[in-house]
Amino acid sequence: MENNNICPLHYTMQLIGTKWKPLVLFHLLDQPLRSGQLQKHIKGISNKMFTQTVRELERDGLVFRKVFPVVPPRVEYGLTKRGETLRDILLSLDKWGVDDAASS
Repeated sequence: MENNNICPLHYTMQLIGTKWKPLVLFHLLDQPLRSGQLQKHIKGISNKMFTQTVRELERDGLVFRKVFPVVPPRVEYGLTKRGETLRDILLSLDKWGVDDAASS
């Protein structure tokens, strides 16, 4: 953590606290996905927002981007080791959503 005075939760939310970041990370838990496959899993995200989101996650070291030298270009995204450390958090959020929806 760069600044020891920042609240740990605030730091975490800066990294993953947007509308789309947790969804991108969640859908990469099982395996890397091609760009189009990943985007299809995230209902309602625009191309522009998808690109911005994965670039920010890549910049922060949570996601890697692999470009294959083929025509047409093939791009794949996956979790880095740092991104993998969010597994339990993301699975807990998913379970909470399932449980809460069932009880509502």
